[in-house]
Amino acid sequence: MTQKVLVTGGTGFVGAALITRLLGSDICVVAPARKALPVSSAKLETPMITDITTLSQQTDLFADCDVVVHVAAKAHAVGVPLEQFRLINTQATVQLAQAAAAAGVKRFIFLSSIGVNGIATTRPFTAADIPAPVEDYARSKLEAELALQQLAAKTAMQLVIIRPPLVYGPDAPGNFGKLAKLAQKNLPLPLGAVQNKRSLIALDNLIDVIVTCIDHPAAANQTFLVSDDDDISTTQLLELITRAAGKTPRLLPVPVSWLRLAAKLTGKQAIIDRLCGNLQLDISHTRQTLGWTPPVSVQQGITRCFINEEVC
Repeated sequence: MTQKVLVTGGTGFVGAALITRLLGSDICVVAPARKALPVSSAKLETPMITDITTLSQQTDLFADCDVVVHVAAKAHAVGVPLEQFRLINTQATVQLAQAAAAAGVKRFIFLSSIGVNGIATTRPFTAADIPAPVEDYARSKLEAELALQQLAAKTAMQLVIIRPPLVYGPDAPGNFGKLAKLAQKNLPLPLGAVQNKRSLIALDNLIDVIVTCIDHPAAANQTFLVSDDDDISTTQLLELITRAAGKTPRLLPVPVSWLRLAAKLTGKQAIIDRLCGNLQLDISHTRQTLGWTPPVSVQQGITRCFINEEVC
């Protein structure tokens, strides 16, 4: 029997890739959106909506849907108050899940964030760690997780929570996109001596684990941390990006202590903390529970960003 999956955020970086992957399988997709999607198929329904906050009111969209994959979120926003993050990432999410449960949807997959665990590690985060969000975006995601868990405990709908770190791929938004543009300019950068460890996830790997969670019986009511399972330093990342862009890295081995001092003097500590700090994920629970292995290596994932000589 053909499955029917509703995907939110279908015009975004992750949502668009997920829909493309699903349409290549024996799955029908409902992708409500505010503007036309770049793909079309006999297996794709694209009802127009005014806003994600009103989607839960359009109960007909959930008819015959087996799974909802909730990707849409408010992110990459600077200076936004917590209440605005909550409106989209918490309230709209919970309302969507309530409507899905009432319509008989079997499983709700929520794309959360590793920011729920925190922004830095002295040891790799695990799914069992006590959440410690620092930023408002992550706080709104944690509040959604907790509300969804309460809803799942009271209904027959299963819940799957996925917490990715930085996601990279062709035309990636956010910090990776900025790094890719910087690498393409190939300016000398004082980041040649950073020996930190950070977990990342290629877009293809994230899509693969989401698709795995759609019907894997062991995924029910689980929280999964996901990554490429190959942590690298900022220096290594910049070298990979620069070479993938067809250029020779020009990274100066400036001591990290100097970078931190300069950041303190200029008020840029947060930027240096991200560039020089550790953020590692332990995905052993995900591997063991789902029998999942990232299909794409870091090298492959970075290379795919520049196949068409476009900046991520």
